[in-house]
Amino acid sequence: MALQPKRPAASLVRAIRQSGLTIYDALDSRRDLYLTMEELQTVLGMSLRGLDLNYPLRTRSKVLKSRVCEVLGYPVPKSFKKSKPRFQGQDFDTYIQKANNLQIWNEEVSPTRRYVLIRVDDQQVVTAVKVVSGEALALLDTTGTLTQKYQAKSAAPVVGSVLVSRQDTPPLESAIAGGAKLMPLADLFQSLSGLAGKSFYDPGVDQERNRGSLVHQMVCALFPANSYHDSGQFPDVPDQLLEVKLQTSPTIDLGLISPDSTDHLADQPAYRHCDVRYAVFYGSIKDGSVRIDHVVLTTGADFFTFFRRFEGKVVNRKIQIPLPKHFFE
Repeated sequence: MALQPKRPAASLVRAIRQSGLTIYDALDSRRDLYLTMEELQTVLGMSLRGLDLNYPLRTRSKVLKSRVCEVLGYPVPKSFKKSKPRFQGQDFDTYIQKANNLQIWNEEVSPTRRYVLIRVDDQQVVTAVKVVSGEALALLDTTGTLTQKYQAKSAAPVVGSVLVSRQDTPPLESAIAGGAKLMPLADLFQSLSGLAGKSFYDPGVDQERNRGSLVHQMVCALFPANSYHDSGQFPDVPDQLLEVKLQTSPTIDLGLISPDSTDHLADQPAYRHCDVRYAVFYGSIKDGSVRIDHVVLTTGADFFTFFRRFEGKVVNRKIQIPLPKHFFE
């Protein structure tokens, strides 16, 4: 069961329209008006398909942004500010894609920002809409232009399973008290600790991502209502607000955002990155198998009380990301 129940698209648009807010107004005090990525994709996908964008580049951009304003319930401004992102309140930018090569110019990829990618055909008519986070874009990059920014390692050798945080962060505690189907942190640790000692076939020496996916599947199997999806979503197990890491080496790659960040999640805006629970599985490889030895569970807020942070390269400013062949399907 999802942390946030599904909301009718029409009622969301109506609420935005009645609010009188513009695309530039922050929604800190109106988080109920902030659309999740799924909601954003549903509304834009239904409304933009078939839109004719066969105009000169500048006109095309304005026509698209105007239409996006209309379908989301926002007033169309007389002129669009050169803000970053262009749709500040909903924290997203739009990109028109005729080819499978996403180009982002003169700025870094923001891990918490949403990127609305709009597919057009040879006649410049919209055929599909895909909404992804900057974190997911980093997983699509195969060129090396996006390098992982945050890395960490345990401050001391991990010789047993550890529950770092005594309790969840206040927003999660409130959600659990309010009836959200979230397993309390101590119970979650008990369940995850049961995976210690289990083994699985090693897919290969250069298959760290696939090893991680196998652990992800094992974790999802602990929660009957949750199905395994490796779509690059963050966190890995959304219904438990749980991110899963497998470590067969000391260095933990954390991607483009720090676990203790107070930025809101792109797809669950009621929560912040520091509210996410991080399960770091330590494993060993022997005789063609990977054995889970220990698990460390912590909230993002407490992550660096146990792990030591160090930073790698920053993101390049000129970025081109090849999209998978069936990305829009």
